[in-house]
Amino acid sequence: MTTTHVTSTAPARRFGGAADVVLAAALWGTTGTVRSYVPASPVAVGAARLLVGGAFLFAIAVRSGGLRPLIARGRRTWLVLILGAVLAAVYQVAFFSAVARTGVATGTVVTIGSGPVFAGLLSWLLGMGSPTRRWMLSTAGAVAGCAALTAGGQAAGVEPVGIALALLSGFGYASYATVASALITRGDDSRAVIGVLFGGAGLLLLPALVLSGSGWLLTGRGALATVYLGLITTGVGYMLYGRGLRTTPVAVATTLTLAEPAVAAVLGLLVLGEHLGLPALGGLALLAASLLLLAVPFRSR
Repeated sequence: MTTTHVTSTAPARRFGGAADVVLAAALWGTTGTVRSYVPASPVAVGAARLLVGGAFLFAIAVRSGGLRPLIARGRRTWLVLILGAVLAAVYQVAFFSAVARTGVATGTVVTIGSGPVFAGLLSWLLGMGSPTRRWMLSTAGAVAGCAALTAGGQAAGVEPVGIALALLSGFGYASYATVASALITRGDDSRAVIGVLFGGAGLLLLPALVLSGSGWLLTGRGALATVYLGLITTGVGYMLYGRGLRTTPVAVATTLTLAEPAVAAVLGLLVLGEHLGLPALGGLALLAASLLLLAVPFRSR
């Protein structure tokens, strides 16, 4: 049973699904550092990551036994799963395209920062819950901290088309997360849902990998990076994320994933030798405080 995994440790007992979501975001935050050592285009690396990770997640879905009941739901569920797979692929392609056009700093902050806003709006429009004051305060602080962290001290070129692509990426992320949350919270196995979504997204991005060139996969560095990005950051990361969605509203989960740029910034500082100015350090502190505000459970009197 999945509940035994959620309550297996003391932190998980205290924080519930929020701990799984934050841990998943921490794994995603390592992708930029690993990707910097791979001599390939971002689109090619992203496609390979989704292909390997999607295959792994789909295999887990088959082994878990939850795939057959999910498919037996009928045509409507199939259409929702296909939509979710397309949205997951759109998120990846639009993000890498945005970064290529408007820079890493601007593309990242617009994509990741807009995700929680889109998720909150989608949850409200679809009747999955209204935004709370705590969520709005935490999200505002986290987005502001993310902006200061990512753009502070850096000169990032801003291009309208790149910004539009980044917003499309943020919408794609929030949308596929909403699809996954809707299926998981109604009782479907989280491993089956995530496996189908990312297995399908990996197949959709296979042509991008072929067109971008795949010779780098045969190098030692390329192979190791692909295995790590596919199995750990995508496979394990999205298993944790799917499990967290069982008890964490999607609007809250997308805000908690703003931990990703914080981890990326710390790794850039410690591993890649990057420097953070005072605005970026202040943004990191604000981001951490905002995530704690949302993740730590409060007891009502």
